[in-house]
Amino acid sequence: MLTESDSFAMTQDMNLTEVEKRIEALQRRLTQLGPMHPGSITEQYNVCGKAGCRCKDPKKPQKHGPYYQLSYTWRGKSTTRFVRPEHMDPMQRKVANYKRFRELVNDWVDLEVEREQAEREKERQAGGH
Repeated sequence: MLTESDSFAMTQDMNLTEVEKRIEALQRRLTQLGPMHPGSITEQYNVCGKAGCRCKDPKKPQKHGPYYQLSYTWRGKSTTRFVRPEHMDPMQRKVANYKRFRELVNDWVDLEVEREQAEREKERQAGGH
């Protein structure tokens, strides 16, 4: 016959096993992300300095663009640069991969905290405290 503490210990073991499985799944997903780059991409339209240009038409101005700008901070240094239209698709994938990387790492850390708590509780139950 299982006591209440035996039942709790089994639940903790299952919880610990489940957390470990989830960590392993996250690790596999991390290795499959591919190229990445921090930052965000914005679309810019500009007005030039040429007199009489279409961008300065008083009735129907037509700004130049779109121009695509990548902005990011890495190791404390902020950077902004333009991305050519033909490089937009790969750069958008890299930025999306980086965002997913950060989400997965945060999930991993959450699970590691959960695992540590489950291990402590298991030790406490085993010690009878």
